[in-house]
Amino acid sequence: MPYNSFSVGNDCQIVIMGPFGRVDLSHVTGFEAQQVTQTVRVDRLDGVQLGAELPRGWQGHFTLDRGSSAADDFVAQIEQAYLAGQSIAPGNLYQYVNETDGSTSTYQFDSAVFKLSSAGIYRGDAPVAQKLEFFASSRRRV
Repeated sequence: MPYNSFSVGNDCQIVIMGPFGRVDLSHVTGFEAQQVTQTVRVDRLDGVQLGAELPRGWQGHFTLDRGSSAADDFVAQIEQAYLAGQSIAPGNLYQYVNETDGSTSTYQFDSAVFKLSSAGIYRGDAPVAQKLEFFASSRRRV
């Protein structure tokens, strides 16, 4: 539930639909997404500056403390399919945000591809932190 009049981290839930089905990640500790744009600037002869930011997709990452082999298995399955010469369809991400008014906003990241940029550091009694990155062609409210 949102706290006071602003969102906090636990107001967000993420669902991954990968090329081979739903991926249930244990212990997700963070999620970040950024819009990717191409900058266009025009410097007119009369001195007026014009600009545009052309949408070029979305990128981001998940941080998680490894609670199962789900992230490792997800990326391994994609890699094995690639090495076997199979066609690999992109997936989708769904972000659910509990809003301060009690409603839920849902965003879909389309045609997402994934990379396990850190499978984790195994050390003593510390949790194994992993990082899963993604790129999606677009994001829309559903």
